[in-house]
Amino acid sequence: MKILFQGDSITDAGRDRSDFHNLGSGYPFYAAKYIKERHPETDFEFINLGISGDQTKDLVQRLQKDFIDIDPDIISIHIGVNDTWHYAAAREWLSNDRFEDNYRTVLKAIKEKTHAKIIMIEQFLLPADDKDYFREDLNGKIDIERKLAREFADVYVPLDGLFAKALLEKPSLYWSSDGVHPNDNGSKFIGKIYADAYDEVIKK
Repeated sequence: MKILFQGDSITDAGRDRSDFHNLGSGYPFYAAKYIKERHPETDFEFINLGISGDQTKDLVQRLQKDFIDIDPDIISIHIGVNDTWHYAAAREWLSNDRFEDNYRTVLKAIKEKTHAKIIMIEQFLLPADDKDYFREDLNGKIDIERKLAREFADVYVPLDGLFAKALLEKPSLYWSSDGVHPNDNGSKFIGKIYADAYDEVIKK
């Protein structure tokens, strides 16, 4: 079972880019750990090709070599916050149409050119005084992700909503120091949710 993690810094998580089997210290590391514990009878290959700073346009540029040529059984994608963050200083937001076109291009290529099942992981933003205004743009892009999921995803992980629920028990700083990048607690949280998503995929 070959599983490919794709996304930005949240997926990258300090991985060694000279070895795409190195999962870094973030949620892919914990997802792989929990999945292997639940399914000891399965031979897994886990690949992390997340790149810090990536936006949806960068995934489009990497489609052939980092998606299609890998030809995994499962591709998960966690992307989007940089499509807001990189335009936030001047509030000159990337258009929602461009965001949707980029993401749709990626998902359509996966469906047409690989045999992979798709896990879409919703982008999230935890409360942070210097980033709360990102919601002006980010919420609309989350709505687009949800729309695309209905068309393309085999499993959709509503992570922004799941973190909103988790915030009733623990404050933002328990999960992340900056509202965007999960700490170890946040990474374990996402990893467990990912393992649940994997179980859902294989049942299908």
